[in-house]
Amino acid sequence: MPARSPRTAPGLSLLDRTRTTAPAGGGAGDDAAAIRATLERAVRAQSLGYHRFWVAEHHAVPGVVGPSPAVLLAAITSALEPSSALRVGSGGVMLPNHVPLVVAEQFAVLQALRPGRVDLGVGRSAGFTAPVRAALRAPGSDAQEFTDRLSELLDLLHGRAPVTVRPHVPAPPVTVLATGAGLITAAHLGLPVVVGGPALDDPAGLAQYRERFVERGHGGPHVVVLADVLVADDPAAARRELLPQAWSLAISRTSGRFPPLPAPGDVRLDDLTARERRTVDAVLARNIVGTEAEVRRQVGDLLARVGARELLVATTVHDDELRAESDARLADALLG
Repeated sequence: MPARSPRTAPGLSLLDRTRTTAPAGGGAGDDAAAIRATLERAVRAQSLGYHRFWVAEHHAVPGVVGPSPAVLLAAITSALEPSSALRVGSGGVMLPNHVPLVVAEQFAVLQALRPGRVDLGVGRSAGFTAPVRAALRAPGSDAQEFTDRLSELLDLLHGRAPVTVRPHVPAPPVTVLATGAGLITAAHLGLPVVVGGPALDDPAGLAQYRERFVERGHGGPHVVVLADVLVADDPAAARRELLPQAWSLAISRTSGRFPPLPAPGDVRLDDLTARERRTVDAVLARNIVGTEAEVRRQVGDLLARVGARELLVATTVHDDELRAESDARLADALLG
């Protein structure tokens, strides 16, 4: 299939979390299969005309097996066509878990392998549980510590640090996965932001980001919207397919565990606490579902409301074929 030329208004990108899926009826997920599925999705994304393909970082989580974005991105880079316009990146590298110099070196290697097509998205989340945070030697997710590490990382990437990063290549653009204080940090450092979930309903936070933005040569304020989108002819059926992801998010926020994604028929809402059920309802309410025309309208409304230039789609469903079909239909809806 010939690759489309990606559009820039709006940019359309994918975030793949490398989720494991439990067999129907329950059971353990296949970690290796999840890794292979991420690579296969990236290869499809280049032919569909997507702007970026990003991968996430999670450690010691049964339901998410992407602990090392740089390693996974190197594998993706080797699988793409050399002439592909698809950008690859992290959504994101969690700076509390890493020494900034190592992050700078890893992404310099990626830049050398895929010049001008690498993005470095960073966040401030530490491990889900105390044992994981201890194993990572992570200091925590303190806002000032994150700001300091991010500033150090930028100095390293742009040749302002006492040590020189090798390989010596142009710095990849840096984006902040931001909520609350992260928006102010991004504004002060003049960086783009990715916002999703409840942050999309915080116009004051986004207004502060734009008002406090300091131009530092990385471009003006740039907001990327993170959302779950599923193109389907039956919206009710689509929401049913998105239910497992909403369920797993609710479980993770109250228990600290992120289980493999169950089949839609195996989700037991009656077992949830009232708080978990509210989380499920809130996540589902933010999803964008419908036919191509309905999704096009909803995405346009969301980008206009937030003042965003780009949509980063994080859809996770149990059925790989359904996800691939939705990716293709979404590209047709917004890029065709």
